[in-house]
Amino acid sequence: MTKVTVLVAVYNASRYLPACLDSLARQTLHDIQVVCVDDASTDDSLSILQSYAAVDERFVVLHLEQNQGQAFARNMALQQARGELVCFLDADDWFEPGALACAVEAFEANEGTDAVLFDVSMDYADHTETYTMPAFEVLSGDEAFRMSLTWQIHGVYMVRTSIHLRYPYDTTCKAYSDDNSTRLHFLASRQVRRCAGVYHYRQHASSVTHAVSVRRYDYLRANESMKCSLQELDVGEDILAAYENHRWLNLVDVYMFHFVHGAQLSARDRQYGLSELRRVWQGIDRSLLSPHITRKLGYRPMPTWWLFRVEEWLYFSLRAILGKNH
Repeated sequence: MTKVTVLVAVYNASRYLPACLDSLARQTLHDIQVVCVDDASTDDSLSILQSYAAVDERFVVLHLEQNQGQAFARNMALQQARGELVCFLDADDWFEPGALACAVEAFEANEGTDAVLFDVSMDYADHTETYTMPAFEVLSGDEAFRMSLTWQIHGVYMVRTSIHLRYPYDTTCKAYSDDNSTRLHFLASRQVRRCAGVYHYRQHASSVTHAVSVRRYDYLRANESMKCSLQELDVGEDILAAYENHRWLNLVDVYMFHFVHGAQLSARDRQYGLSELRRVWQGIDRSLLSPHITRKLGYRPMPTWWLFRVEEWLYFSLRAILGKNH
């Protein structure tokens, strides 16, 4: 069996793709399989992928006729995985040469390890930052799940293929729902460790998480999908409560996006976003929310949707005023 399969979903990434693929071809760990899925690119991405596959048999290329989104493309790659372990590499990012070997060493040195986090370098056009995590040697799956809710730990990791196949990427939304799979992988892990192998995460101001787009409301549906998965797994109430509080915080965060940027959307998209916010607000299980959160202005559930909207208007208006005075 191959040691590691790397999943590479590609969509119009020709500008950065050679650097991504070169970083895989030059890994000190040679026993790898690289499954690349071209998600109906309209640039030269497919021909670039094919050129690498022509000279390196470790590269496998699949092509989709219609754009399906990153999660779908990664799942197509996952179906071809021959590796004992699996990780992803986005088409505009790259690994340091020893990154995969470093992660494998952490698995082999510690029986019971099911997931290993890479070190992440966040590379901007003019500077680089390191993703800072709390110091730890090993986490339980529950601990990693909880820490991932507030991004104390990131979602760039290698995991046992058996776990990944059990929980493939959530395709509920083209954006945001991949976080769900990450958290399910952590929850299913006996131990989660970290290694010193570096993943370079290229930062784009135009990414979905920074753009003003109706797709921002997808975050709410992605969160709902995750809650359904947790209920189906019949997790303990403590885990479910932790995630419901996470959903509540995200609801307020997406409402802030609506408050600040709603006027930049079309009337139809603005109305859709408001209806999504109301639908999710109605579906929150208030009995699971922590008083530590709900006693704060802006985070009180309120008995009616109208009062909740008034509260949010007051909260974000005050934030804007105080922000201007500092």
